[in-house]
Amino acid sequence: MKVIWRRGPSNVRDVYEELLAQRKIAYNTVMTMMGILEGKGYLTKAQSGRAFVYRPAQPRRRVVGGMVQEFVNRVFDGSAKPLLLHLVEDRHLSPKELDELARLLAERKPGKEKKS
Repeated sequence: MKVIWRRGPSNVRDVYEELLAQRKIAYNTVMTMMGILEGKGYLTKAQSGRAFVYRPAQPRRRVVGGMVQEFVNRVFDGSAKPLLLHLVEDRHLSPKELDELARLLAERKPGKEKKS
């Protein structure tokens, strides 16, 4: 997804070549992953000559949210608390990041009015 967001509409070869410059990866692996992302509704594809061109199907924020929710469901049985605790305790968040996280959590408390 990051390659598609960065490059814009791309075919499998474009994505493969960019990823290959970063690490060893098989063309078939890239093709399979792009097919999975399309199947999950994160990418759309359209025929362009002999290749398919892939585009994001949804805004980046929605895709990331869906992927995070899928991860939380699969790894933490739907509870975000263990993930949040891990990030706070093990990732050594900066004081600025912790303050931002505390602010966001405070805004989400029931009965708390959102500031405009």
